[in-house]
Amino acid sequence: MKLKVCGMNYKNNIQEVALLRPDYLGFIFYEKSSRFFNGEIPTLPDSIKKVGVFVNSSLESIAEKVMTHNLQAVQLHGKESPEFIKELIRMFADSNFSLVEIIKVFSIKDDFDFSVLQPYESLCNYFLFDTKGKLPGGNGYAFNWDILSKYPSSKPYFLSGGIGNSEIENLKQFKATQASKYCYAIDVNSKFEIKPGLKNIFELEQFRTNVASINFRGTKK
Repeated sequence: MKLKVCGMNYKNNIQEVALLRPDYLGFIFYEKSSRFFNGEIPTLPDSIKKVGVFVNSSLESIAEKVMTHNLQAVQLHGKESPEFIKELIRMFADSNFSLVEIIKVFSIKDDFDFSVLQPYESLCNYFLFDTKGKLPGGNGYAFNWDILSKYPSSKPYFLSGGIGNSEIENLKQFKATQASKYCYAIDVNSKFEIKPGLKNIFELEQFRTNVASINFRGTKK
């Protein structure tokens, strides 16, 4: 199971988290976020993909951040349309950033209309399912994962929303369900924070170890 740690914001802490070898590290380029990143990303191991998180940003702003920080993935957490993503892909191709992964976020509360995914199927590398709340992300609580039993796609997805060490048993149960078949990665953030953007290394290491022991269906991607 892949692991993404999102909302990084402090240089020393970024380097400490990088020693745990997560597969993705997320940096939030949304100015209204308490985890807004406006610094310089330190050198990371090649195995860690840097993800830029954007909320209704302009094409130019996303491209600028991708080039400045050499991002390997962009996470679109707003109301970005399929047409917007098509233009983003074209822009990346013209700028020799065609290998940048695109992760499109969809928020879930009590139910979800999975038909909204269809226009994005051919455009995104991954979907990400997060908890619908007051904020675009980092709300600190999980949605009902049983909803994903209705997932109609074979597109691999990130599972996000209030996941921490207290959810390990729930993750083990989720792993045994058909809903987990295309779960590619776990995305964590607020449950591991000392304060916004600063992660507890000990708790993350414990989570990393526990998740590694769960044989998810979707880890072969």
